Amino acid sequence: MEIMKLTALELGRKIRAGEIAVAEAVAAALSAIEKKDAVINGFVTVDREGAMRRAEEVQRRISRGELTGPLAGVPAAVKDNICTKGLRTTCSSKMLYNFIPSYTAQAVLNLERAGVVVIGKTNMDEFAMGSTTETSAFGPTRNPWNTAHVPGGSSGGSCAAVAARECSFALGSDTGGSIRQPSAFCGVTGMKPTYGTVSRYGLIAYASSLDQIGPVAKDVPDCAAILEILASEDPKDSTSLRREDCRFTEALTGDVRGMRIGIPADYFGEGLEEDVRDAVISAAKELERCGAVVEEFELGLTGYAIPAYYVIACAEAGSNLARYDGVKYGYRTDHYEDLAAMYRKTRSEGFGPEAKRRILLGSFVLSSGYYDAYYLRALRTKALIKQSFDRAFEKYDMILGPTAPTTAPELGRSLSDPLKMYLGDIYTVSVNLAGLPGISLPCGRDKSGLPVGLQLIGDCFQEKKIIRAAYALEQTGKCGYTECPDAAAACGKEGKDE
Repeated sequence: MEIMKLTALELGRKIRAGEIAVAEAVAAALSAIEKKDAVINGFVTVDREGAMRRAEEVQRRISRGELTGPLAGVPAAVKDNICTKGLRTTCSSKMLYNFIPSYTAQAVLNLERAGVVVIGKTNMDEFAMGSTTETSAFGPTRNPWNTAHVPGGSSGGSCAAVAARECSFALGSDTGGSIRQPSAFCGVTGMKPTYGTVSRYGLIAYASSLDQIGPVAKDVPDCAAILEILASEDPKDSTSLRREDCRFTEALTGDVRGMRIGIPADYFGEGLEEDVRDAVISAAKELERCGAVVEEFELGLTGYAIPAYYVIACAEAGSNLARYDGVKYGYRTDHYEDLAAMYRKTRSEGFGPEAKRRILLGSFVLSSGYYDAYYLRALRTKALIKQSFDRAFEKYDMILGPTAPTTAPELGRSLSDPLKMYLGDIYTVSVNLAGLPGISLPCGRDKSGLPVGLQLIGDCFQEKKIIRAAYALEQTGKCGYTECPDAAAACGKEGKDE
């Protein structure tokens, strides 16, 4: 039995039954990282000693009957913009290359209370700014399906680590699709909850009104179980919500009879690859065969989502990243004449090109004379986008469409054309603008064998509906997790299957 091929829930069951020791499960994950990560580069920091100590502690608590949850003893990874006390948290930036937090994010505390063993921090686009995990100061992450291709981003390290079976599941953060898009590219399942469902305390902010922590896992049941643990009201986060019903695993029925599912015609126009379109339409027909009512409709305002998103996100990013000045923590330049020069040189040397681009754009749209023309107009557009979704949900239980217009591009191609990279988020950013839940799951592969992702979008607080439909698709056998080739994950030959 190969431990890392098990889903998180399967592994948790075997640990509780005494068939696998916690230390054995954690050692298997660490061994997979040692064998594969020199190629994948999914991790920035691996906490080998801490993970093994934690494994022994969790095993004792399981044996005493103190930990009985479904994920107790399961090894997991955390995106490197989520703070972990005593464990380096860099946001994959030179600016925070040596930052060790004095506190742990609430989402991670929730996992630890459930007995999960955190084994390390995953690579990402710098400060979550990117869609390919190529803007990391620690080098790009590679897609386990074909190491000549990107894993998506910004949670590319988390998704690649799950796909390469280096951990049982991982946490990511989603600001404009940063969990769902790399999940689609890596052939795993990723979920963005309703804004406020998971505490943002300890999540290093990119765009505070859009950021949300969520799970990345092999399948829908794992995501539902992880989200049950993550969801909690937190007095330390003023945007967190009290939700009466967070028993998401109750939605794993597979019954979609009578559910009404809308497919936006806007999502199937120019720019969508034929292989992606065919796979998504085929999955929609599976839902129809399962008893759902599926029909096409006009969502509207799709073309305005990208500009509105990048204006708002960059404006908030410019404000959030102003705190990194080399004074209190993180990187500081070695040579400077005065305080102003220290600020300037520290930020010039500490931030990468994409972070600088977004800071500049954010500063521009917030500047005098342009605030009304750009930022306020983007906020009005955001409200209109939310209204268009509200109208859609008056008629439909959920919306179905592609997660991304293409499969994973080759390394290096996206960074040469940032605007094209931004347009790759066209199906995901509106979900964040409206604060909605969304889930991405695999629904096939393109002609070159790369995974295709399908996205289900629900109304606010309707995670159970999209979990139910996603699980139904998995049960058909036409969608869901497929193991990626070991050769692509473990060999040192980019893009070659042996």
